[in-house]
Amino acid sequence: MKRRNTPSKEAVLNLLTDVGKAMSHDAIEKQITVDIDRATIYRVLNSFCTDGLVHRIVAEDGKQYFAICNKCEDKKQSDHHFHFRCTVCQTIECLPETVRFSTPKGYSVSSVNCVLTGTCNDCAEA
Repeated sequence: MKRRNTPSKEAVLNLLTDVGKAMSHDAIEKQITVDIDRATIYRVLNSFCTDGLVHRIVAEDGKQYFAICNKCEDKKQSDHHFHFRCTVCQTIECLPETVRFSTPKGYSVSSVNCVLTGTCNDCAEA
């Protein structure tokens, strides 16, 4: 379904694109430069997820993050890959390489939500 573009949608999409990393709803709300209420941000993010523009990442603490994945080859499957959360700088990013996993015989995977946690390259070098 084609959705109409609004200033709110454009502002959220531009922010996610400019930042280039996953952001929580709270971080988006703090950094957005136009007047948008909390509920509208949620609606915009959910519609972006439905339309495949953005994917939702649920971290191990249950907090949701949203990202535009420029590294995803198949935008329709953009949420079917692994992410990494750095415990030092607190960023979450899409892993640039495929992480392989297997399931027991008879199991069929329809969705993947996996966040690996540790120290990113930038923080490890610092």
